[in-house]
Amino acid sequence: MSTQRQLLIVEDDDAFARTLKRSFERRDYAVRVAASPEEAEALLADWTPGYAVVDLKLGNASGLACVQTLRAADAAMRIVVLTGFASIATAVEAVKLGASYYLAKPSNTDDIEAAFERSEGNVDAPLDARPSSIKTVEWEHIHQTLVETNFNISEAARRLGMHRRTLARKLEKRQVK
Repeated sequence: MSTQRQLLIVEDDDAFARTLKRSFERRDYAVRVAASPEEAEALLADWTPGYAVVDLKLGNASGLACVQTLRAADAAMRIVVLTGFASIATAVEAVKLGASYYLAKPSNTDDIEAAFERSEGNVDAPLDARPSSIKTVEWEHIHQTLVETNFNISEAARRLGMHRRTLARKLEKRQVK
């Protein structure tokens, strides 16, 4: 087993976690899965993987806290954060806390493995000259407020000056997971 790469998947969606696990095992990774930051921390007590895939939103918990815990366990660990509701704010926070890469769902095993292998930025990345739409700016503001309130819908709605149900409907339309 020493030739296998060690991977921790922290994902609360059981079906997605199983799919990722099987796919990475076919690529010769030894994989363990945790559904919460607490489960991930328990696994780290006697095992330190070289790679980790972390969902940004784990039930009511934030994957950002998990990233911080993983980075504390091993500064060299390659951590990829997956999210169904990507925003600039959470991407910046994830990288500041130690994530190696940040990918929006849906991402497949090829995307994740490519992110593991990238250690430097790409200076030739295309610059998007298109300004952000009002919807994008609104979504990023909503998401930043959710991060600041630790994904507390009622508190985020209060800070945004909207009814809680209105915010919940907006989140449902974006299919936040």
